[in-house]
Amino acid sequence: RQRTQKGAAAVEFALLLPILLFVFFGIVELSLALYDKAIITNASREGARAGIVARNPKLTDAEIRQVVLNYTNGSLIHFGPGKPPPVVNVVQSTVGTTPSTLGVTVSYTYKGLGVGTMLGALGAPIVLTGSTSMVNE
Repeated sequence: RQRTQKGAAAVEFALLLPILLFVFFGIVELSLALYDKAIITNASREGARAGIVARNPKLTDAEIRQVVLNYTNGSLIHFGPGKPPPVVNVVQSTVGTTPSTLGVTVSYTYKGLGVGTMLGALGAPIVLTGSTSMVNE
């Protein structure tokens, strides 16, 4: 009886290994995407906060974009060559509008380890977006 079971554990492990690796890398991929989403959201908040604080003169849209890019530079996780910068949109309310608001939206195309690349090849890349709107002081 012992002789017939010899090697059964190795065969079972070989059958389950691809499934276990798929689950493991899926968890890692999701963790990286959530981390990048948090960075994008915080970057939009930092940009909006820099734009609304009481100072004279107010920051321009280009300066607010630079605040966001400085925050994301080196923080976003990217694998492979050619790290794409996030896209920053700044929307300020018109003069005389009450309350005077400032909105900052940051979008980033997530590449990741494999899932982001596979979805990009299928025509639907993963785009992470963070948006913040604040009232001017």
